[in-house]
Amino acid sequence: MKIDLDAARAFFAAAPFMVDLGVTPTAVGEGTMTTELRITPRHTQHTGLVHAGVMATLADHTMGAAAQTLAPAGHWVLTAELKTSQLRPARGDRLVCEAQVLKPGRQISFTEAQVWTLVGDERTLVMKASATMAVTAPKA
Repeated sequence: MKIDLDAARAFFAAAPFMVDLGVTPTAVGEGTMTTELRITPRHTQHTGLVHAGVMATLADHTMGAAAQTLAPAGHWVLTAELKTSQLRPARGDRLVCEAQVLKPGRQISFTEAQVWTLVGDERTLVMKASATMAVTAPKA
C-alpha cells in the first residue's frame, strides 16, 4: 500500500487515541515512518517525566504505520507482540519516533523504533522498541 505524508496524516487522524495524544507523522517512506509529539503536562506522570505508556504508544502506532506502508491493498496491520526498553527518563519539548520495518512478510512483519526526546536541537535516545505486526486479510 503506497502511503504519502498526507495519507499518513489521515491514517493517524482516523485513530482517536493518536489524535488525543497529539501524535502527528512528519515523514514516511517505504517501510518507514517518523512521528512527533509535543510534550505537555498531560503526557507526564507524577514526577514530571514523560509517562512510559505515552512513549510505548507512540512507538507502537508508528511501527504499525511503517508496516502498513508495505501491506497489500485492503489489508490492515495489527500489533501481535510489543517490547519496549526505556533507556532513560524523558523530558523535553518534543518526542520524535523513527520506525522501520526490519523484515516484511505476507502474514507478519518485524519492526523496530527509536524514541528521542528533543530539547531545542539536542536529541537524546530515551526508548527502543520492537514489534511483531500481523498483516490481516480483508474480510470475504
